[in-house]
Amino acid sequence: MKKLKEEQITKLLKNLAGWKYKGGSIKKTITTPGFPQTLGLATAIGVFCQQYDHHPDFMTLKYSSVEISFSTHSAGGITLKDINIAKEIDTLNF
Repeated sequence: MKKLKEEQITKLLKNLAGWKYKGGSIKKTITTPGFPQTLGLATAIGVFCQQYDHHPDFMTLKYSSVEISFSTHSAGGITLKDINIAKEIDTLNF
C-alpha cells in the first residue's frame, strides 16, 4: 500500500473521532466503564487486526482504557490500511 501524505492523513482523521496523527502513527485512547469491558474491547480489536492482517504498533490496557497505535511498517508510515482499521474500531461500542 502507498504511504499517505500528512495532508491526506489529517483530512481522513477529521472523520474519525479521537484519532490523532503523532510520531508517524495514528493513535487513540478509548475509555471503558471498567476492566471487563477493557478486556472485551482489546479482544474485539484483536479480531479486527486478524481479519485485516494488520496489527497495532502497540496496544496498552489500563483498568478503564485502551490506547492503540497503528502504522504500516512496510510503507514507512500511514496507509489506507491504518485508516480502515481505525474506522472498524470506531464501530465498537464501549
